[in-house]
Amino acid sequence: MKKILFLCSILVLIGCKNEEESSKDPQEIVVSDSTGTSDYQGDVMLQFKVLDSKYLEKNILWSPFEIELYKVTEKKYDSLKSIILEKSVLELQNAIAEEELTYEELTLFYLYRMRKLDRENDLSLNAIVAVNPNVLTEARLKDRNYKNTENKSPIYGIPVLLKDNINTATMPTTAGAVALQGNTTPSAFITNKLEESGAIILGKTNLSEWAYFFCEDCPSGYSAVGGQTLNPYGRRIFDTGGSSSGSAVAVAANFAPLAVGSETSGSILSPSSQNSLVGLKPTVGLLSRTGIVPISETLDTPGPITKTVMDNAILLSAMAGRDTLDSKVYADSIKIPTDYYSALTDTTSLRGVRLGVIKELTKDSLYNRAINELKKVGAQIVEFEAEDIELTNFLRLLDLDMRKDLPDYLERYAKRVAVRSVEDIIAFNMEDSVQRAPYGQALFEGMVKDTATAEEFQAIKDTLKTRGKRFFDIPMQEYELDGILSINNYHAGFAAVAEYPAITVPMGYDDIGEPKGLTFISIPYSEQNLLRWAYAYEQESQQRKPPKDYSK
Repeated sequence: MKKILFLCSILVLIGCKNEEESSKDPQEIVVSDSTGTSDYQGDVMLQFKVLDSKYLEKNILWSPFEIELYKVTEKKYDSLKSIILEKSVLELQNAIAEEELTYEELTLFYLYRMRKLDRENDLSLNAIVAVNPNVLTEARLKDRNYKNTENKSPIYGIPVLLKDNINTATMPTTAGAVALQGNTTPSAFITNKLEESGAIILGKTNLSEWAYFFCEDCPSGYSAVGGQTLNPYGRRIFDTGGSSSGSAVAVAANFAPLAVGSETSGSILSPSSQNSLVGLKPTVGLLSRTGIVPISETLDTPGPITKTVMDNAILLSAMAGRDTLDSKVYADSIKIPTDYYSALTDTTSLRGVRLGVIKELTKDSLYNRAINELKKVGAQIVEFEAEDIELTNFLRLLDLDMRKDLPDYLERYAKRVAVRSVEDIIAFNMEDSVQRAPYGQALFEGMVKDTATAEEFQAIKDTLKTRGKRFFDIPMQEYELDGILSINNYHAGFAAVAEYPAITVPMGYDDIGEPKGLTFISIPYSEQNLLRWAYAYEQESQQRKPPKDYSK
């Protein structure tokens, strides 16, 4: 059986437009495997130039916890599995409340599991690149303060992983690049919000280097710092999706209950779909981007990646907050919910909700099944023909934004690294391109050649936003739709330039077991509606299954 790979993330820039287009046979990734490893699991095995990181030393990664991890026995680890594995945030909090578990035990369980499974073994996924050295101290503090802390957030004491382009004071922020290995910074705005809500920052996850805007032909989930992240539903069989590959893989493999990714165009939706998870790409500006390594000030946003919609709403709520330093900050007049989770359980009925179905996608049997499940919970389904719209100059938008935004980030935060520009990074990588850029750096090289006047750049942005909005707004107005249904990140590019939010929810697995997600897209600041629709669908469909080798 021939495996078809859909590399539908930021490398394709506008996502996969429709099922007909995505059914064409794209070129498979077949490159030499310098590691000499072989873990064939099907008719097609992905091979990579690099599998394991040459820059990450496993012993150093775990040295802060050597004594505590030495004390954990396999018997203790096994006894906690039934309490922790595949459990939601509210289930974990209930176990804490019933004194079946402490926050220290919960955190130590994840540390033990990551060390045991993530690297240099038959199940390794290469999802984790850094661990917070203070994480056990913070967990013990949560335990001590538990009874005296009033009005606790549901995320209180819960370990959260961050994509390694999000600043944290306790760990370097590298964006997967060797040039940023020594980049110690103050914490990002959303990192501070998480900690204020009581979350514990567990560690950092691997990503497609520079958030997948670096090398032209590299596979999803590769970075020089972190190596090649692999999909737990099919190691070296299924693409991980990118660029938030490590965040999604870590949650799917039960290395943490929650993780944060970031998206420019598909970088949350793609890995969430590929790893059978819930991923929300918020309205651009709803969550702060301050302290996050940028691609595009115009399009970037962080967002939550979780196993369930409820967990997604909890994590979104913990990151929310108005950041006046962010150029896309929402106006005071826009009413943002104080939390996104409380209203979810009020009803699972979608009676009166009108959702648009893109006709070309109805060739997909999982999509059709999802439509029928939405009808069962009361949604009104309206089929329409999607307009054929080109997102001309999308690549140039990213080029022109990043060549300005990345030096600004380096100047503001990366005080301890030598590089100060895209040109500096290219030159640094050329000093040892085999190790630092084995797939080349074509997108960076193209970026420095691209120029435009301020007026030309603004025209590019305006045109793309108009076209993105047109793709959604015309059918939504004509058919009085509340939202539109897509698959995975097929229409992520249109949502990106329109600055519209989207959420993907597991909708099952194809005939060879590859996960797929049902994606809801709607107007700006409609996150509460998206979560409500996704929750109703999730409760009705119950399609997510854990990866078999990582659920025990």
